[in-house]
Amino acid sequence: MIDSDIKRARTLPAKIYRDPEIFEAQKEQIFARSWQLVADLDKLTMPGHALPHTMLEGFLNEPILVTRDNQDNLHCLSNVCTHRGSLLVEGECHTQSFRCRYHGRRFGLDGCFLSTPGFDNVPDFPTSADNLSKVPSATWGKFMFASINPAFSFDELIGDMRKRTEWMPLDKFIFDPARAQNYITKANWALYVDNYLEGFHVPYVHPALATALDTRDYVTELYPYSNMQLGVAANPADSFTLPESSPDFGKHIAAYYYWVFPNMMFNFYPWGLSVNIVTPLAPDRTRITFLPYVWDESKIDDGAGSNLDRTEREDENIVELVQKGVQSRFYERGRYSPAWEPGPHHFHGLLSKFLSP
Repeated sequence: MIDSDIKRARTLPAKIYRDPEIFEAQKEQIFARSWQLVADLDKLTMPGHALPHTMLEGFLNEPILVTRDNQDNLHCLSNVCTHRGSLLVEGECHTQSFRCRYHGRRFGLDGCFLSTPGFDNVPDFPTSADNLSKVPSATWGKFMFASINPAFSFDELIGDMRKRTEWMPLDKFIFDPARAQNYITKANWALYVDNYLEGFHVPYVHPALATALDTRDYVTELYPYSNMQLGVAANPADSFTLPESSPDFGKHIAAYYYWVFPNMMFNFYPWGLSVNIVTPLAPDRTRITFLPYVWDESKIDDGAGSNLDRTEREDENIVELVQKGVQSRFYERGRYSPAWEPGPHHFHGLLSKFLSP
């Protein structure tokens, strides 16, 4: 579907952004095989703590449970009782074990079956199938990620981002709930990602951001399941103080814009980190969740990361116009700008790969 040569390639067919059957296929073929952010481990510091979570609520709707057992080990488990499928843990709690309130089956914090009434003299019971299913998981700093059926390793996803930002004290980044925000845009989730992955539109759509960035030095770096856009500050005062160990030492970096397949963005600014989660809700409806982690409050009003709400509203407006445009009988697909659109080309190649039979 997507030629690997960006100079010859044509963009995704318009039906990708509007077809309900393709939208449904993406659940299992893309998102169920991806890694998703499921927990901030700052919320799970004490043994005996359990935190239920719904993976991509409104789309995947997979109930999971993150626990820290009495030996201080973390677990990521299915939050569905193995007897009759009831949701097991309904809210955050501190406990020594879990008891299903439907029929009384009990599980340890590691998900192992402990006991159940009414099963006396049942042959071949219990078995490993009576334990809660373990969900593939991985951690990076204070974040836990999980996948239903991962198509690639977690290190393949974030290895380059982890290495590039290893000098940053992620353990000191503090979540700021007052600045957290959910946005709903009337556009397909992939259109929102397309827009994020290129700086071509910045001078036309984001006049304030365009003054904060020196677009002459715009660079996109591609990795197997992620890419990074390097934002260079127009004003050196609005840039990171980089250590000599950084490959960007000597540059005035205003932002690292990391996208990880298929729907997460990690935007590093001198003030901290904005994690953006893109959740598909319908072929033409998407929720974008902004999770801010503040490192240096004194820099939050300066530079490329100073007015994220305005930038988001500008992005929403333009992708909603594109959503209307791809309904046209006269539009099928376009071409890529090799200089400005390697990010969307990379993304479209991955979509094509995962949606192929």
